[in-house]
Amino acid sequence: MAVVYRAKDLRLGRTVAVKLLAPELARNEVFRQRFMHESEAAAAIDHPHIIPVFEAGEQDAILYLAMRYVEGGDLRALINRSGPFPVGRAVRFALQIASALDAAHDHGLVHRDVKPGNVLVAAGTDSEHPEHLYLADFGLTKKSLSLSGLTTVGQIVGTLDYAAPEQISGRPLDGRCDQYGLGCVVFEMLAGAPPFRRESDLALLWAHLNDPPPALRDHRPDLPAAVGAVVARALAKTPGERYPNCLDFVAELRAASTAAAPEPWRADGPPTRVVPALAPDPTPVPGPPAWAAPVVHPPPSPPAGSRPS
Repeated sequence: MAVVYRAKDLRLGRTVAVKLLAPELARNEVFRQRFMHESEAAAAIDHPHIIPVFEAGEQDAILYLAMRYVEGGDLRALINRSGPFPVGRAVRFALQIASALDAAHDHGLVHRDVKPGNVLVAAGTDSEHPEHLYLADFGLTKKSLSLSGLTTVGQIVGTLDYAAPEQISGRPLDGRCDQYGLGCVVFEMLAGAPPFRRESDLALLWAHLNDPPPALRDHRPDLPAAVGAVVARALAKTPGERYPNCLDFVAELRAASTAAAPEPWRADGPPTRVVPALAPDPTPVPGPPAWAAPVVHPPPSPPAGSRPS
């Protein structure tokens, strides 16, 4: 549905990331309204773990979003390269994501597509904070209080591996929907795979709606049982059975992970070396579709009768 370019802001000379959305989305008036409203709402949130949005608009029938360019990769590539994570590292990552989500929820926004690919990972500042995470892609969010009328009834928005049961069934959504997605991400950081893996999308939807989450210790017997219990509560089928907010979930996760360890953060392994950027993801990047191909505008022709200088 979109293509992202690294680009240069010609007014300020800075490098930015520009997301171009497919033209069929711009032709959908409902989507255009939702995109513009929610881009403005996301840009208004000043939080260290939410990707800053510089500009949003429409040009040549294509919607675009200009945001901070993050030198590094995303959590999906990091899990593919080095997962499953030590529990301390997973908790450190979850804390940053949870703080971003709760900040968005305080502004009436529900992300609805919390997944590793929407978490950007940059180099941190020191050995205590070796990575800095940014939550990105609020293009699928829902401003739950005032913009609910812009969402089509029965439409599933999000990625199926991390979709909450109430999201699938079309029930009203609040921040606990994102907590479920975060619970799936935490499970994957610790186990190396999302909690539900099925042969078809229909079976995957059924699992989110009806099947209990698998036991985390079946994948990681080294983890305390309390860690699995905390993650299982975040993955409860009913929102009311989850934690009140995402930070409460991560606080319980951290307490469970350190309760059995005499030196709490030894669960994280040796300190991570600070690097200027993560190694590039070796996965080949496909070429852009025709509608997103670069366009070079020729310089204007000189007036008739003039001579070149």
